[in-house]
Amino acid sequence: MSIVITMTPDGWAAHHGELAVGRAAAFVRPDDRCVASLDCWRADAYEPLVQAVARHFQRDLYTEIDESDDEKHRHLAESGFAVHRREHLYAIPTDPAITGLIDRTVPPGIEIVTADQVDEDRLRELDDELRQDVPGADGWTWQPQGFRKQTYDSPAFDPATYLVAIERSTGRYAGLVRVWNDPGGPRLGLIAVGRPYRRRGLATVLLAQAFAVLHERGTTEVAAEADVTNVGSNSLLGGLGTRRIGGSIELIRPRPAADPV
Repeated sequence: MSIVITMTPDGWAAHHGELAVGRAAAFVRPDDRCVASLDCWRADAYEPLVQAVARHFQRDLYTEIDESDDEKHRHLAESGFAVHRREHLYAIPTDPAITGLIDRTVPPGIEIVTADQVDEDRLRELDDELRQDVPGADGWTWQPQGFRKQTYDSPAFDPATYLVAIERSTGRYAGLVRVWNDPGGPRLGLIAVGRPYRRRGLATVLLAQAFAVLHERGTTEVAAEADVTNVGSNSLLGGLGTRRIGGSIELIRPRPAADPV
């Protein structure tokens, strides 16, 4: 008896007879990358699920797995996926006595405000700008409705830990830090500064202010990810008493010249 794939309201399901043996979902991100998630309980469910997603989207497929999941990695490799990027997973302390983020002075001419006090469209444009220098996010361009849904309408949005740096003389948005209030604990979503404002200590000031809020709340650590090739981010985060607690692998399945139809 072979694996049968059917579409569901939120993706695809794999069955072997009456038994559910896998599922998949996929979506196209604002950087035009198609990201798939696959969960299989039988090895022979991977290939037909991958083929179903590939036929539907007709483009390169990306997926992410835990670096320790050798079995899933092997099955995805057999289905045409190869390593594209790797990320470190960190736990960063919030205590300034550990991080050294004490008495950080805001650079002259810069003010820092919470994300609920800024112009939404300009914050969206800043987000697009900063992502171009983030490995794996180049080409990212938000649509207004998508940005609002993923930011202000998200239950993880916390304006006290989503801070924006603004240049007073021009009103230009210079950088941001955002810590999402995720159910599993706070997560550093992004710390980035625009190219004209780098090497002034602005990134550490933003982190210091966001982490101070968390520390006062009694939160001891923040999760964060950084691409292994991102020297700047790894250097910044690594100097804060950070612990590496794991990692992830981004895989890509390039669209073949002639995908099965």
